[in-house]
Amino acid sequence: MKWTLIEKKLIYSGFFKLSSIRLQHELFAGGQSNVLTRELLDRGQAIAVLPYDPLTDELVLVEQFRIGAGEDQSGPWMMEIIAGYQEPDESAEDVACREAREEAGCKVTDLFPMFKYYSSPGGSDEQIQLFLGRTDSTHVNGIHGLDEEGEDIKVHVVKSELAFDWLDGGKIDSAAPIIALQWFRSNRERIRKEWL
Repeated sequence: MKWTLIEKKLIYSGFFKLSSIRLQHELFAGGQSNVLTRELLDRGQAIAVLPYDPLTDELVLVEQFRIGAGEDQSGPWMMEIIAGYQEPDESAEDVACREAREEAGCKVTDLFPMFKYYSSPGGSDEQIQLFLGRTDSTHVNGIHGLDEEGEDIKVHVVKSELAFDWLDGGKIDSAAPIIALQWFRSNRERIRKEWL
């Protein structure tokens, strides 16, 4: 099936960009749709990494303020995995390593791709690529982030089983860490055998 972009107009440019799109697409029953107008949140490619220390069976998670959860009963501080946006001249692996340093003060190696998915394709072009990365969690701790980006990120180094308990109990409630931890739970023993 095919679709036609008629017009794309930038209607807002701030922390994010918002475009108005006019388009037509083929219909499942045949023929063409009417001309449709859709708003698109232009976010681009995001890279996320779950650092894992196979020697201690510990994961590195981060906690930070998220405005999208501002009205949530449990509050806007969310337990997540390390993530950031990819610049045009960066590889996904370079972003994962850079963000691990910036957000958690940790070095990741042996990046293993988990999934690549659209976070909300009904209104955003954001695609997230998830990695598992090997780390030495011995000296990973503290508060990190870039001042110029207003980041205030608390690092949590936790046993895998505790992270799974948080996941099952709803303490972890955003898509990237849920997907990454579910994948890791299914693949942990295989990864440990490969990395030990």
